[in-house]
Amino acid sequence: MGGDIADRLREHPFSKDFPPEHITHMAAMASQVRFPAGEIIFQEGDQSSLFYLLVTGNVALEIQSPERPVRLATLLAGEVLGWSSVTGDAVHQLQARALGDVHALAFDGPRLLQACEADYSFGFRFARAVVDVMTGRLRAIRAHLRDIDTPLEEEK
Repeated sequence: MGGDIADRLREHPFSKDFPPEHITHMAAMASQVRFPAGEIIFQEGDQSSLFYLLVTGNVALEIQSPERPVRLATLLAGEVLGWSSVTGDAVHQLQARALGDVHALAFDGPRLLQACEADYSFGFRFARAVVDVMTGRLRAIRAHLRDIDTPLEEEK
């Protein structure tokens, strides 16, 4: 199974450009997890401790409203979930729900942070990849919010 995880890391957009020694290091920390369609992976306010690389399936990122969850984004295979576990945030700001069967690689966030502190080369590469994910996610949510806030016709 370890080779399978390393292969998935070499192919995943988040880590595909990592050098072989960083892939090996991450593979040793990873476990494979699956979530069936409809399962809540985490809720708003839950402790943030796991970092996921989505291998297959889609995940809805939602906020709770009194009537129903409101989807802010849909994550696809090849994306990252749970980056707050490696940024120092104590809790999740959104809810994550599997839209179909999801397969992911899961990492303990605090363990990843320790690995980053122990190996600055790995830490730099990992932190840079996380910042790229965060930047892309914020751009996507901003574009989504701009679309829903745009009036259909200008009020007079």
